[in-house]
Amino acid sequence: MPEGPSIVILKEEVMQFEGQKIKAVSGTSSEDIQRMKDKTILSFKTWGKHFLICFEDFSVKIHLLMFGTYRINQRKEAKPRLSLVMPKGELNFYTCQIKILEGNINEHYDWSTDVMNENWDPKKAKNRLEKTPEKMICDVLLDQNIFAGVGNIIKNEVLYRCYIHPESIVEKIPQDDIDQLISECSVYSFEFLYWKKKFELKKHWQAYAQKTCLRCNLPFHKKQTGNGQRRSFFCTNCQQLYI
Repeated sequence: MPEGPSIVILKEEVMQFEGQKIKAVSGTSSEDIQRMKDKTILSFKTWGKHFLICFEDFSVKIHLLMFGTYRINQRKEAKPRLSLVMPKGELNFYTCQIKILEGNINEHYDWSTDVMNENWDPKKAKNRLEKTPEKMICDVLLDQNIFAGVGNIIKNEVLYRCYIHPESIVEKIPQDDIDQLISECSVYSFEFLYWKKKFELKKHWQAYAQKTCLRCNLPFHKKQTGNGQRRSFFCTNCQQLYI
């Protein structure tokens, strides 16, 4: 599943279409996608893992889910879920979820929960995190209502950086460590963005999909953790388990 930084890259890549009128719309989506025909794209936005195409009185939310892809000025053999043709190019989305959001886009999203948004609010994240005292930190970091944009890669890397075991219980983690975790969610997301643009993201992974702890030179543990049963990679020697 694409994480927040990957959706930011998508937004940057399609800015060429901002202000253009859509000439043709097609796709297998069950939403009323024909509403976009002859409409002018006012802006593109992102909120966490959501890509947003904004028009005057509605917006289209695109969620790439686990295996979604897109093509700019190109097409795949598969039928697109949504295809938009503009005067100077086209945009095609595959294996994704499409939803139309009525009215002003600001009424649908709290931008302060997006770890890459200029309005990101760490204090609000901490307040919401404290309302989940009995949950495992691996689950909370993936809660998009607290850390919009954080996915499994970012989760693993941030926990490793902060020396915290993924199955640690929120209320047991020291407050200084909680503050560091919250900060690193945003910091690492921008590093993720930088590395991905340079096509070298995997080279910088220290925990995700790794076999050995760089700090301890011991084997990493790989386990599906939390209620979400998402993959975690961790070192039981240097990542403290707070229970």
